[in-house]
Formats: sequence, C-alpha cells, structure tokens
Amino acid sequence: MELLRAHGARRIVIAVGYLGGLIEEHVADGARFGLEVLFVHDGPEPVGTAGAVRRALPLLGDEFMVLYGDAYLRVDYADVARAFRRSGLPALMTVYRNRGRWVPSNAVYDEGRVIAYDKASPPPGAEWIDYGLLAFGGSPLETNGRTDLADVTRDLAAAGRLAGYRASERFYEIGTLESLGETDRFLRQPAASTS
Repeated sequence: MELLRAHGARRIVIAVGYLGGLIEEHVADGARFGLEVLFVHDGPEPVGTAGAVRRALPLLGDEFMVLYGDAYLRVDYADVARAFRRSGLPALMTVYRNRGRWVPSNAVYDEGRVIAYDKASPPPGAEWIDYGLLAFGGSPLETNGRTDLADVTRDLAAAGRLAGYRASERFYEIGTLESLGETDRFLRQPAASTS
C-alpha cells in the first residue's frame, strides 16, 4: 500500500478470494495508508483472475492497472500508464528480462510489444517474464470470456494487441516460503518499502 501511494495511487480495488475477509479486516477502508480501498469478492466459487477483474470493472475507470497480489514491483507506475496510453493498444504487460533465472521465462518482447506469451507453455525464444503489472482499457476483459488473465494476455499477444513495458528492477514475490523469506529480507532494508 505504501509503495503504491508513493507512486501516486489514491484509489485501489482489491479482488479477494479464500480468506479475503482477513485482508479486508486488516486494510479496512485504506485510510491509515492514505488511500481509498474498495473490495470485490470471488463469492462461493473461484472465478479466476480475469473473472475477478471483470467483477471489479464497475469500480474501475476506463483505464486501470492490475497488480498481482503476491508481487512487490519496483517500477515507475506512472510511466507504465503513460506507455500504455501512447501504445494505442487495449492492454499492456510489464516484462522483465528473466532468462529463466527465477522462474521459467514466458514472454517474447520486441520494441514495445509482447509478441508471444504463454505462462503454461513458454514460447520459443522467451527471455522475458510477465512482471506482474498489467494495464487495460476495459474492453479486452468485457469481450474475452477467459477466466485467467494469463489466457487473456496470451490471446492479445497472439493477435498483436499487447503492448509491453520493460521493467529494469527485479521483482519480489511471495509464492513460496523461500521467496517469502527473500522478499521479507528485502523489505526490511531501510527505505525499501517505497522504492
């Protein structure tokens, strides 16, 4: 929350699923973080990442960003938004040149576009990874019936409709106990929480 506020966020919509009430209880309305925070719940059955964002569309503007909840990203969020607007495309994926270092690379990026992406079956020549921050105009999610954002962005890349933004700082995530420990150590460094 502090990182997003430091980068100019004022309003955040959090899509929550299993045990999401605990997150809502902790964050509340966001006032203590200097933010307005709203929540959208999966309901009794999971609806997938794209389904969750689709449910949030009434609370979002015409253009919005999606940040994965398990990622800590040191990127210029305002510059990502500007790059998205300049692209003229319906979506943008931030990418990081991973070359298989942390997890298998899953994207092919070239001159401001993601030209191939597949999280499940990485395309030949993939040296980049989905960094965990997407930008959308609402229409790709309204018209694509996919339930996973990875499928939506794969389809957009295949159609030549997915802009790309090169992130230069590595990502931190909490998907495993090892990566949780690594992220915790990073965040305990002075000034890391807003850089």
